[in-house]
Amino acid sequence: MATIRAATIDDLEVLTELLDGYRQFYQQPSDIQAARNFLRQRFGQVDSRILVSEGVDGAITGFVQLYPGVSTVGLNSRWTLNDLFVLLECREKGTGRALMEAATQLAREHGVARLVLMTQVENERAQRLYESLGWQRNTAFYGYLLDIE
Repeated sequence: MATIRAATIDDLEVLTELLDGYRQFYQQPSDIQAARNFLRQRFGQVDSRILVSEGVDGAITGFVQLYPGVSTVGLNSRWTLNDLFVLLECREKGTGRALMEAATQLAREHGVARLVLMTQVENERAQRLYESLGWQRNTAFYGYLLDIE
């Protein structure tokens, strides 16, 4: 069974590899240095919360990253669960579920009213996991994107 804990800067190198793998899953080119810089910035600015899963051997097998935010309409805090990634060889073993449950518990401990996430329409495996944990698909709002660059 995976152990879930808060990531630290000491996890930077392993997290860099995981983040690069996560980005490649979403058809982004590998860029280890950019992934490392991005994570170093997250740790430095303390603008996200990262949880990692460790296998019985202590090796990091996955991560989840949450970004705090607020809702003007709800007058409360909401966190965006932006990233969930588990090594291929550790999938279907409960690691993703454990990370999601730990993220929910962390949000609960911080008085967060709602967690939100988006996933690709084709990512049916992730959708099954989310729905099995009680997440509900948002059908009330459309999502829009605007690329600035």
